[in-house]
Amino acid sequence: MLDTDDRYRVTEVEEPAPGPGQVAIRVAYAGIQWGDTMVRDGHFSVPRPFVPGFEASGHIAAVGQGVESRQVGEPVTALTGSGAYAEVVLAPAVLTFGIGDMPLRTAAGLGWGAPTAYDLINTVARVQPGERVLIHAAAGSVGTLAAQFARGAGADRIVGVVGTADRADYAARFGYDQLLLRKEFPATLGDDTFDVILDPVGGSTRHAGLAQLAAHGRLVAYGNLATYEPVLADANDLLMRGTSLLTYNSNLLSQTYPERLADSARRAFGLVADGQVRVGITAEYDLKDLAIAVQRLAEGATHGKSILRVA
Repeated sequence: MLDTDDRYRVTEVEEPAPGPGQVAIRVAYAGIQWGDTMVRDGHFSVPRPFVPGFEASGHIAAVGQGVESRQVGEPVTALTGSGAYAEVVLAPAVLTFGIGDMPLRTAAGLGWGAPTAYDLINTVARVQPGERVLIHAAAGSVGTLAAQFARGAGADRIVGVVGTADRADYAARFGYDQLLLRKEFPATLGDDTFDVILDPVGGSTRHAGLAQLAAHGRLVAYGNLATYEPVLADANDLLMRGTSLLTYNSNLLSQTYPERLADSARRAFGLVADGQVRVGITAEYDLKDLAIAVQRLAEGATHGKSILRVA
């Protein structure tokens, strides 16, 4: 639980019961993601105390009205609005996915990152064969998946940007053609341009990315890791160059068109299940160490995906 003084503590609460369209999942593992840092730091306004956690794997323990009872006992992974750092979490049935023979530990690494990366490449930027793609935060869970989805979409050249040399070494395992340190961007690229740029960083990085787009290129903004200061773009300049500034918000999509997010999640999970795409889980924590896990993520001290062992 995230307490009123913004500290995590383990406590006993009443076990939740699923309402209409919901399932209750007995949690085995929960994924740790950037949203945890945003909630902790007050960028998402939620009442305290609050049970955090936005993605979980485990077995369905109960179902609410409108959900088939035969699903009880099924191994699943789910996207939740809260509560995944608990023994039992409620999730929308539409955003709960059977995982078949996939290990629960692997399934916990999918989380919001897998459908986000899939949508960034295939739904928003619509990467085409032969295009050049640049991915910021290339060693993170979204970045490592996005590189693989871009390759699957036929991208000709995939360049990643990371913060440190060890993160570059890790990202290199996921199919990048070139990796740059953040301090080298954009100077090292010179006149190089890209058809697609994925930017969760914001600020000066976003300004530089817009200038690095090829004619008809697309920059997709999907976060603000560096700063929440607004980035202004000149629509006339975009028009003359045929470039586009696009955005993606998976949390909003889950509320407005959950079926669309579910479809992307199933497609992404299927590629992982078939072995075409790999999920990199690099750290596993006990529930009591959640504060350490979230802090390490916030400091950029992790790469790949971190998970929490609950069961």
